[in-house]
Amino acid sequence: MYYAAVACRVLLALVFAASAVSKVRGRTAFAAFEDALRGMRLVPAGQVRRTALAVAAAETALPVLLAVPATETAGLLLAVVLLAGLTASIAVTLRRGAVVSCPCFGATAAPLGPRHLVRNLLLTAAALTALAAAHRPPPDGGAQAAALLLAAGTGALAALVTATLDDLAALFAPSR
Repeated sequence: MYYAAVACRVLLALVFAASAVSKVRGRTAFAAFEDALRGMRLVPAGQVRRTALAVAAAETALPVLLAVPATETAGLLLAVVLLAGLTASIAVTLRRGAVVSCPCFGATAAPLGPRHLVRNLLLTAAALTALAAAHRPPPDGGAQAAALLLAAGTGALAALVTATLDDLAALFAPSR
């Protein structure tokens, strides 16, 4: 369970780092994130900027919280709460029938869809898995370094797939 938790923490830290960077890398990127939030019609127009700042701040803090053992539990709890809010936001937006581009990893032409719900539910499961194993000591044994590297690599690969999900979906979509 320890190594699964490591993989999950690496996955979450990298996904939230990529998401945060995509939003705060410049005024244009942040404005596109605000536009997507506005299009989701989940918060009053006057609260869009405040909501965007809060989401970006949480996403920026998460990789640090997840990397420091003393704040690991707080980071995982924040990840669960943030993912629950993001998942609910996507579900409400889809239920309304609004067509809004996914603001998750920067401006994209891909509209929010069921795959974004599934992605967030899987990320929530990863956070809960890591939370269940939080503060457990690593198992004794000679293969610790190799297992730790494998777990971290698995988390990193899963993060890469997660962050490029829309690109992968477009790549493998049937041509029109």
